Amino acid sequence: MAKAASRSRWTNWAGTASCAPAAVGAPADEDELAALVKGAAAEGQRVKAYGAGHSFTGAALTDGLHLSLDGMQRVLDVDRATGRVTVEAGITLARLSEALSVEGLALENLGDIAYQSVAGAINTSTHGTGRHLGTLSTQVRGLRLVTGDGSVLECSPDEEPEVFAAARVGVGAMGVVSTVTLQCQPAFRLHAVEEPRRLDEVLEQLDELVDDNDHYEFFYVPHTGWALTKANNRTEEELAPRRWAKSFKDDVLLANVAFGALCRLGRRRPSLVPRLARALPSSGRVEYVDHSFKVFASPRYVHFSEMEYAVPRAAGPEAVRAVKAWIDRTRTMVSFPVEVRFVAPDDIPLSPASGRETCYIAVHLYKGIDYVPYFSAVESIMKDLGGRPHWGKLHFQTAETLAPRYPRWDEFHVARRRVDPDGRFANDYTDRVLGKV
Repeated sequence: MAKAASRSRWTNWAGTASCAPAAVGAPADEDELAALVKGAAAEGQRVKAYGAGHSFTGAALTDGLHLSLDGMQRVLDVDRATGRVTVEAGITLARLSEALSVEGLALENLGDIAYQSVAGAINTSTHGTGRHLGTLSTQVRGLRLVTGDGSVLECSPDEEPEVFAAARVGVGAMGVVSTVTLQCQPAFRLHAVEEPRRLDEVLEQLDELVDDNDHYEFFYVPHTGWALTKANNRTEEELAPRRWAKSFKDDVLLANVAFGALCRLGRRRPSLVPRLARALPSSGRVEYVDHSFKVFASPRYVHFSEMEYAVPRAAGPEAVRAVKAWIDRTRTMVSFPVEVRFVAPDDIPLSPASGRETCYIAVHLYKGIDYVPYFSAVESIMKDLGGRPHWGKLHFQTAETLAPRYPRWDEFHVARRRVDPDGRFANDYTDRVLGKV
């Protein structure tokens, strides 16, 4: 049986959050996970689990027992008749996608990175883009949770439905997820077209672009009038992937190595950022056909800080124009593009897309740069447009400011008290953004 080890310091991927837990544990399965939580409960310790550490917030921090889910990455069951797949919560989206491909299956949508664990992705409402497609949490059909006393609770739309509804976006406060059942579908290919376009043209045609493509997103390049656009559509065409050399050049050398060098230069000499930014739209048009999961996700080696807000889809163009105007007016040197994506409404209490068609707008700054002025300004813009923050990314909200933005806020807290009446899975972050149990 796994035992809690001695104290060690943990830091997330972005370097924006760290903690020194009293003990760490690395369970190999659900039984060991439950035993560790039960032991912590007996000692009055608080508990937090972490996966890839890709959240930018303090959601995974604790001064008590810190649980790594890296040892829980198995695919437990594949039902080809229904397309439902049950996995351990620590499996990364990249590893899951590869395993599904072998079975002739795929997730209907993914975000643009695949390092996250499944548990971390659903707890924070991670998403991709697509007018008819929800966040990854909407693909969940069942969960097993280790609750505050170390017992295991199985939940689904038919069993403990209130807990299930809340735990699909639990922000780490609904217990430790041990297994997840996901609705998958037959593997499919995507025809991808990536090209620079004028920002004004994109915003003027935005409804048409979003509605006419299965997956549409764009990246506004600050200090220019350009946007880098991506349109991905399902196809029966034969595979025509980028050649290895082209893929390596685009995704590694240009998007990571060269871009990272530009960011470092821009951090040392901010006045050069506008000139450096003009190099980004020069990549030209790229078109290819590949397996869906290979099109959705790209490698990310450049570390950064990020904030992302969900606004009503109709407010998207106004929000982008307001961010651009603030950058231009203040002459703030921003080397990262502003990412814009689209998500269908859902019925999950704390999903940022709950009850409305949604446009997500994400802003980034290179590591080591003070993000507070830029992110605060963007947050102010999004607040006036009904914005809800992405739970895994930086923001300055509190439970008092967030509660009015979520019509089903109270439903979440009823379910939270059901599984964790003693606040076993609370920490400073959840106390701030959700309130105390």
